[in-house]
Amino acid sequence: MQEQGIKFRNKIVSKKVPKDPRIKELKYWCKEFHLHNFAPPYKGGSCGNLSFRLQNNKNHFIITGSRSGLKNALTNNYFVEVSFVDLKKGIVYSQGKREPSSESMLHFAVYHRRKDVNAVFHGHSKEILSCKNKFKIPETKKEAPYGTFELAQGVLEILDDNFFLLLKNHGFVSLGKTMKEAGKLALQFYQKCYNKKKTKVKIIKKKFCT
Repeated sequence: MQEQGIKFRNKIVSKKVPKDPRIKELKYWCKEFHLHNFAPPYKGGSCGNLSFRLQNNKNHFIITGSRSGLKNALTNNYFVEVSFVDLKKGIVYSQGKREPSSESMLHFAVYHRRKDVNAVFHGHSKEILSCKNKFKIPETKKEAPYGTFELAQGVLEILDDNFFLLLKNHGFVSLGKTMKEAGKLALQFYQKCYNKKKTKVKIIKKKFCT
């Protein structure tokens, strides 16, 4: 069984459900990630998480909630607003009826470092992982457990001005100035890699879920 759930302390500021109109577009990309198997389902949820920045130059964002099945017809109840993350103490401050995604620290770290990024999409694809060398996709130096500060730190080490990154033996992070950019970039890499790699690829299986 795959490991599930958050690894940080979640401080609920409010249980008010997010109502931002841009959630409609986020729902669309959640569906696309499910259809392309970027967010493999498990009992009670999906292994993948997507978010968008709420306001320019601010680090708060709306993200898929923990244990949210992206194959479902998602309502706003499945999304959570994250207002702040204390990376050193491992505390996430959130608003909503669910716990925020296990990778909320990773999303916050990217928004904090890169003010030009307004969408962070994290998914999984053996096809993309298999062709990292061909397309010279930046990859984290070490494998790290999902939902940890170590994983977020590993991304920051190679982030620079890149918009597409790999998490070693884990998955990918697609960034964009808009949700459309982040989503299309993930699809483009998948199409390139799938066309070039039709055979089965053996990868190390680890536990990583939202």
